[in-house]
Amino acid sequence: MMTLNDFKAARRVLYGVIRDTSLIHSEYFSKETGNNIFLKPENMQVTGAYKIRGAYYTISTLSDEEKSRGLVTASAGNHAQGVAYAAQKAGVSATICMPITTPLIKVNNTRNYGANVVLHGETFDDAAEEAARLSKEEGLTYVHPFNDLRVSTGQGTISYEIFSDLPDVNVILVPIGGGGLASGVATYAKLLNPGVKVYGVEPVGAASMKACLEAGEIVTLPKIDTIADGVAVKTPGDKVFPYIQQNLDGIITIEDKELVSCFLDMMEKHKMIVENAGLLTVAALYHLKELGIEGQNVVPIMTGGNMDVITMSSLIQHGLILRSRIFTFSVDLPDRPGSLLHVSEILSQNKGNIIKLEHNQFVNINRQSGVELRVTVEAFGHAHKQQILDALNATGLDAHEVDPVL
Repeated sequence: MMTLNDFKAARRVLYGVIRDTSLIHSEYFSKETGNNIFLKPENMQVTGAYKIRGAYYTISTLSDEEKSRGLVTASAGNHAQGVAYAAQKAGVSATICMPITTPLIKVNNTRNYGANVVLHGETFDDAAEEAARLSKEEGLTYVHPFNDLRVSTGQGTISYEIFSDLPDVNVILVPIGGGGLASGVATYAKLLNPGVKVYGVEPVGAASMKACLEAGEIVTLPKIDTIADGVAVKTPGDKVFPYIQQNLDGIITIEDKELVSCFLDMMEKHKMIVENAGLLTVAALYHLKELGIEGQNVVPIMTGGNMDVITMSSLIQHGLILRSRIFTFSVDLPDRPGSLLHVSEILSQNKGNIIKLEHNQFVNINRQSGVELRVTVEAFGHAHKQQILDALNATGLDAHEVDPVL
């Protein structure tokens, strides 16, 4: 069982190891959502994610014989770095199995901590099968990323810190993949204050824990499809599931496109990089009114910030497009001097900033029939975009929005 004494023991082990990630009050999200929002920035934690807590504590409980055989685990990235870091500190060898789709930054960081990385399969579950095989065939000690009560106990220390910073917290939001974090956080939180509400948050495309709770038992999703790779788990942990059933107050599901907007908000409003799985709880803030939660002290746990620059670039671009701060329109023009200047003048008058344009003279066999002009424009938002399109069409141009290609 996970008891109060277990959590206290984990806190003692982690003291001086983990970084202080004190709560950050967010005026922006408080105003946006109608609650008092205090961010728990585990994206600023050692190794860039909360996973160091469970990994380090679990390895500290292993016997000398278990350590001497070497460690093995499976991970989508953050647990990998936690195990690699803790193994390095303990002077123990570690083999980490990761999906081939794991972001490069997580792979490289894991290797930099001295671990042997094995890329295997498309999903976490594929990598977990390989880790189990290596554990059995080579006698390696398996450090499970979530289905281990010691791991959950280490992760649950987050709850103590939340209550230390905000004793009157009303709601805690926690991402769910396999259930290790959510079970630890919810269990410890309820021990500290049975009245606190703890909600798990999953992506719609990988809502495995929600499916398990509805079925009343562990089930396996046939497939998963989400940009939140850190929680892309088909089968949650059966050992932690009873704690989820007992202590979690519900699950909120999030569409991937909501994470895109939240990524932009975190960068612009708080100057922080938070990976997609960690943004689940931020996106969930906008769903709290549906649960009747208003005017409450709410803590979303942002679990990690390990994201490669290509993914960041893609999220920024898609976020700007979603908010109409970048858009592309197409218009057919007569093929004669001055046509392009006419369009440019309208954009200038309406403060639209040209990012890119394509002037295709070969869209028609007969060039005299017209040419296609595609222009990608920077705008202030939805209203400004519509103002620009209306101004173009007011002059007789048939300008219409098309999918941008950046």
